[in-house]
Amino acid sequence: MKLRNLPFRRYRCPVSPLNLFWTLLVLCWAMLPAAPKASTTENRPNFLVIVADDLGYTDIGAFGGEIETRNLDRMAAKGVKLTNFYAAPTCSPTRAMLLSGVDSHRAGLGNMAETIRPNQVGKKGYEGYLNFDVVSLAEVLKDSNYRTYMAGKWHLGMEDNQGPAARGFARSFALLQGGGSHFDETGLFAGSPRSFYREDGKPVSLPGDFYSSDYYASKLIAYFSEDRDSEKPFLAYLAFTAPHWPLHAPDDLIAKYEARYTAGYQEVLESRMQRATALGVVPGPPEAEVTFPGKTDWSELNQEERLIEARKMAVYAAMVDRMDKNVGDVLKYLQDHDQLQNTYIIFMSDNGAEGHDLGRSPWLQGWLEQFDNSYDNIGRRNSYTWYGPNWAHVATAPYRLYKGFPSEGGIRVPGIVLGPGIPAGEQTNNATLSVLDIMPTILDLAEIQHPSSYQGRNVLPLHGQSFAGLLTGKIVAETPNRELGWELFGNRGLRHGEWKLMAIAPPYGTGEWQLFNLETDPGETLDLGNEHPEKLRELVVLWEKYAKANNVILPDNDGSY
Repeated sequence: MKLRNLPFRRYRCPVSPLNLFWTLLVLCWAMLPAAPKASTTENRPNFLVIVADDLGYTDIGAFGGEIETRNLDRMAAKGVKLTNFYAAPTCSPTRAMLLSGVDSHRAGLGNMAETIRPNQVGKKGYEGYLNFDVVSLAEVLKDSNYRTYMAGKWHLGMEDNQGPAARGFARSFALLQGGGSHFDETGLFAGSPRSFYREDGKPVSLPGDFYSSDYYASKLIAYFSEDRDSEKPFLAYLAFTAPHWPLHAPDDLIAKYEARYTAGYQEVLESRMQRATALGVVPGPPEAEVTFPGKTDWSELNQEERLIEARKMAVYAAMVDRMDKNVGDVLKYLQDHDQLQNTYIIFMSDNGAEGHDLGRSPWLQGWLEQFDNSYDNIGRRNSYTWYGPNWAHVATAPYRLYKGFPSEGGIRVPGIVLGPGIPAGEQTNNATLSVLDIMPTILDLAEIQHPSSYQGRNVLPLHGQSFAGLLTGKIVAETPNRELGWELFGNRGLRHGEWKLMAIAPPYGTGEWQLFNLETDPGETLDLGNEHPEKLRELVVLWEKYAKANNVILPDNDGSY
């Protein structure tokens, strides 16, 4: 109906001029634009980022595993499982990208500090610590009036100006190195015989009853408790060192799992594949036999060797079980203090399962002799063991290889996200996502802009992209044909849509570029480079563009870890 067709009528005002004035004032006030969420402290969400160390893809129950992980499984049942989520091949590059949103080759961890090669020394992006070309997630949120806490593994710099206290965490308890004993200050290898712990940047000693996962979780809870009356939102980073080697766990938990793995690798793998397939987190069991250096059939082992292998896996399972219990402790605290409902929780592993035969590593030569690795002592304070390629394959199947490689088994990791606005009920999301996306997603959810400069210096823009819309349902599909590149130890990879380009040094690969289709061959068993030479060339060009943009400097070695 057009306005000119409405009859004009004279109405008598039923209110006094004064009442009319106040009515109009209220109406005008109501029409003012609402303030953005981020401007009101109580409306801003909290963030809890939990990282497991060397956890395999199917190690937790929600992804098909037999290990008891009730708390992580409950998180998955209330949130979203990320089944196509990528990290870097090893720990410190992943952590650099997590906390900066920038490729590790630009953020200072183009190589791990422990393995920087002579031709990389002194080069930009190869500082061996989280460099100052980037601003950390904690720095941005702290400057936006967030409380910032961290407990656990740092591995992003050893100097005072490189630790968590200097990179935005107001409270922190950190293991500076990449690992160590889970019971005391014994270091990881001969070149690093003692672990260095810092609280708020100051050296600290460990208590006699220290166990890594317990202590990290309790420290984080203590930080929460100290500020429980604060109205500021928080960012909390809980970085477990479990289940990274050496394998250590409480005796009672080892006993819980001791009989569970005596049937051997293949039986555990098959049962995991059945559950993981039913859960929709893997496309199905491996279609072709996967081979790798050190592969052993259970039948080839004698009885003593079987017992030792089962014991190692039992200790590993106990570590994951205990970590899950600690996650539950943190969540219970938040629940009891009415913080959980306004908290986004992100859980991930930093890379694939550790599958190397570490006994052959030059790092450990002459180091292992001081430990008691007899059967009954495996997993205790003065033992030093790892579980090797066969159990690692159980954890990464149906994907190829494990930690240290840009193959799917090395970089595809379990991810879980839940929080306000994410539809309740277990969901599975197969979008191609990266650890690079964590920082932009958090900033998006907090309605905070990433700065172009910080403390007087220019900083690199974010390389990742927010997937907040995917979580909340505002976006129903990912950007098609997303490109993700990797390089570490000279091993290279690039994903573009369903295609995967990869070059891995012998004996784990051919050393040459290979082409795989992840839709038809997720296990990367069939090289299609000869069948699709144009696609191979296309992806090689894309990888070269990635390498140039990120200042990738291939090391002068053979791709070993």
